[in-house]
Amino acid sequence: MTRLLLLVVALVLPLHLHAQAAPDSSELTQLLKDFLAGASRNDAAMHNRFWAEDLIYTGSGGVRRGKAEIMESVRKEGPAEGEPETVYGAEDIRIQQYGTTAIVAFRLVGTTKEGEATEASNYLNTGTFLKRDGKWQVVAWQATKVPAAEGEPQK
Repeated sequence: MTRLLLLVVALVLPLHLHAQAAPDSSELTQLLKDFLAGASRNDAAMHNRFWAEDLIYTGSGGVRRGKAEIMESVRKEGPAEGEPETVYGAEDIRIQQYGTTAIVAFRLVGTTKEGEATEASNYLNTGTFLKRDGKWQVVAWQATKVPAAEGEPQK
C-alpha cells in the first residue's frame, strides 16, 4: 500500500509545478506599465524599484549587465535636451506564475516622434520576476530586437 501511495504522489506532484493561472497578473502588468512609463522619462527611482540587486540583464546587443551598471547608465544619460523622446509601451503581455516566481513576456514598442516623422522599434522581452518581502522585482531579463519585415529598412 505504501508503494502505491508513493507512486500516486510521484505522479500527481509534478502537476502542481506547472504554471498556474497567474493570480498576480494584474499587479505584474501594472508594475510593467509603470516601469515603462518611468523608463520613458529615464526615472531612476522607477528603475531602482523594478530591478533586483542580483539582476542579470541581457540586452538585444548581447551584452550582459547588472543593476549597478543599469543604474549608472540611467543617472548619466538623463533626458537629453533637443533630442526626440521615446515612449515605451507593452503589447501581447503573457504572464506565467509559479508561486513567488513569474515569467513576463511581451512585445516592447518604443515610439520616437521627431517633427512629423514617427519611428517605432520592436523588441521581444522576457523577464523573470521574484516576489521577495511582498514585492515583485526582476532578477533576469532578455531583450531581442524584432527584425524588420522584408522590404523595410532596419532601425
